[in-house]
Amino acid sequence: MAITLLLVDDEEDLRAVMTEGLSLYGFDVTTASDGSEALVQLRGDTQFAVVVTDVSMPGDVSGLQVAAEATALQPEALVMVVSGLQRSQLPPMPPSVEYVSKPYRLKNLVDLIRKQLT
Repeated sequence: MAITLLLVDDEEDLRAVMTEGLSLYGFDVTTASDGSEALVQLRGDTQFAVVVTDVSMPGDVSGLQVAAEATALQPEALVMVVSGLQRSQLPPMPPSVEYVSKPYRLKNLVDLIRKQLT
């Protein structure tokens, strides 16, 4: 059974490549191009096993807000925040949120997800 994953990133090319790659690893990927779109997905009927969100996005809703909402709305989900900034440069995040430094390799992300889900 495929693992449901919400991928939130404003970079269209990166979203497309990551969606294809994650799908090849057996994930059922839903995408959002900004924080507002991600909140719609999180408030919908789909229960996500994993939420991966970029921190910096255009619009009114940041990736950190997406992460906070994801932990509140879908507490069973593994929530991961990706950023080119160092963790120390970001505001505090809920303890359950995983931080992933950009750039990262798809295989490393998949391995981290699988490790966290087992």
